[in-house]
Amino acid sequence: MDGKEIAAALEQLEKERNIPKAKLVEALERGLVSAYKGKHKCPDADVRGVIDTKTGAIELYLYRNVVDEVEDPWLEVAIDELNQYEGIRGTVSVGDQSATALDFENLDLGRIAAQTAKQIVVGEVRDIERGMVYDEYIDRVGELVTGTVQRVSNDTVFVNLGKTEGLLAPGEQVRSEHYTVNGRLRYYILEVKKSQKGPQVFLSRSHPGLVRRLFELEVPEISDGIVSVESVAREGGSRTKMAVLSADESVDPVGACVGTRGVRVQAVVDELFGEKIDIIPWSEKRDENIMNSLSPAKVEKIIEGEEENEFIAVVPDYQLSLAIGKEGQNVRLAAKLCGVKIDIKSHTQYYGDPQVAVSLGGELDEDGYLNPDDFLSDSEADEAADAVDGAQDADGEAAAADEAPEAAEPVTETDAAGDVQDADSEAGEPITGADEDTDAAAEASAAGEAEEAAADKVDNTVEEVEEIEEAEENTEIQDEKQ
Repeated sequence: MDGKEIAAALEQLEKERNIPKAKLVEALERGLVSAYKGKHKCPDADVRGVIDTKTGAIELYLYRNVVDEVEDPWLEVAIDELNQYEGIRGTVSVGDQSATALDFENLDLGRIAAQTAKQIVVGEVRDIERGMVYDEYIDRVGELVTGTVQRVSNDTVFVNLGKTEGLLAPGEQVRSEHYTVNGRLRYYILEVKKSQKGPQVFLSRSHPGLVRRLFELEVPEISDGIVSVESVAREGGSRTKMAVLSADESVDPVGACVGTRGVRVQAVVDELFGEKIDIIPWSEKRDENIMNSLSPAKVEKIIEGEEENEFIAVVPDYQLSLAIGKEGQNVRLAAKLCGVKIDIKSHTQYYGDPQVAVSLGGELDEDGYLNPDDFLSDSEADEAADAVDGAQDADGEAAAADEAPEAAEPVTETDAAGDVQDADSEAGEPITGADEDTDAAAEASAAGEAEEAAADKVDNTVEEVEEIEEAEENTEIQDEKQ
């Protein structure tokens, strides 16, 4: 192979493998040097190769130390020997290093040496390619990459990324997704490592960063920096909560992510095979973030707990299960999103039974609860409960007193009619009933509510007697007419 063929081969490799020509030349030089050392069995010799990238000319040089007496001809050269050559005489001294050109054209490396050189060059090219792949993907950690499922082995999915192969481990897969051969998906680059077989690119389909990057592709406001994704909490295949913030007051961050008629968020949902996504506004106030993160549940109040980063969220009784979510998913994602520990308590669990406060004069709001400021402390609640028990005992005594008038002598119609006739005989004197009222007041103060009930019964009886008298008068008038 002459120099021109070597130069053409280097250019072709540069185009096909996308490897810089300088690296290919270095690999070829190391291969030729190794072949020469193998042929002459001088592994310790300092042999260096030089290749002209334009002409393809190859030159080999043997570097040796200048000495008075030579012990190893591959490592040393006598000064007397160098002084024999014109141009060198008197220019070198003991201790210097001398380079001797080797006649590469006339070198008979042999078949084995040539095969060795070829293997070395091929291995060098492969190592260069691996290094380039590693350098490319190590800078793309945290980004999205599109790949095709190549094969599935022992629950590990191998994805063809073009220049290399990616690994989707079982722990980074989504259970609800099915990875079929030749299926094309987007993946999140989780990590890149070097190995003996080349760089290993570890992928993920369950990482929260996948949702973040998908929204960056679908929402121009995010890629432009107007809207920022502050936090993402995800349980792959089920639900994701994402908090967004706008740097421009005129831009609604939630609306920008949702898009017109939800087209933007729907594109992300389709990529995630129907995973539910909650987009909430981010606030600088932690209490507001916790309230927003627990949506769609309504939160009444956020209270700091005893430990650091611990909070209690008080919700209405009827929304307790909604705030917790299925198997605790809603509150778990909210805690991840805000980076705190959240304890959910219902209104009654935290403040106690509102009926205790109602019995002491409180008023319920439209949701059926008192204002939290109207509720009592634990000690006051105990006293209020005792008061309610006492009131219930008093109601029992009043009910027993209601039965007392039944033991008194009943007032019959005959007695009532007699009283009316006695009143008629004294027509000249007005009937005031003052004495009766005085006696009734005394009896009411003694018997209380029981006497009031008895008085109502007497009034009803008097009314009945008056109706009887009126009926008798009407009968007498009809008799006189006849």
